[in-house]
Amino acid sequence: MNRCPACGAERAAVLCPACGLTQEAAEVVLRRRLIVHTLVFLPGSLLFPFLSQLYPPLDLDAMLVFFGTLFFLAIFLVVLIDRRTRAHQDVELLKRIFFGLTPLPWVLGAALFLNGRLDRGKPEFHPTSVVSRFEMKGLVRGSRRLMVYSWRESHRLERLAAEPDDFARFRDGDAVVVGVMPGALGIPWLYGVYRK
Repeated sequence: MNRCPACGAERAAVLCPACGLTQEAAEVVLRRRLIVHTLVFLPGSLLFPFLSQLYPPLDLDAMLVFFGTLFFLAIFLVVLIDRRTRAHQDVELLKRIFFGLTPLPWVLGAALFLNGRLDRGKPEFHPTSVVSRFEMKGLVRGSRRLMVYSWRESHRLERLAAEPDDFARFRDGDAVVVGVMPGALGIPWLYGVYRK
């Protein structure tokens, strides 16, 4: 006994007892839902990297790697669901996982934005020095990081997202002061980098 691709109900006959669709009609309905969910997922995926730069968290690189993994997992699931549907195989579990991932870019982007926007705490300032700099050119903004010695015990280095003027201003070995805000949701974010 397999499940209906459209509604997920168990079906033993040609027509689904819950939605009344044949296997082929249910596959068409499922493909339309996949398109709609993908059209919700993709704009959120494009917006997340932009929102993460407004109030950049200290662990931005780890968050971007995590998000990239989720993005490619979701795209892989869409392709897998479509292939399994064409082969008339069960897709209920995969469908639920993908539909659960659909709003995630929007939720994560909104969480990072609200974490910085609603933060009313006072910045903490940590003296440190620049170890190295990293710049990756991009079509739109690119990515710039200042690597500094960490003030947190669990980290050796901090990779700080840097604005173009901050990146050009500091050199390896410069003594700096890093301003960190605690974050309204508990995610510390970079307030600024200043000369010591």
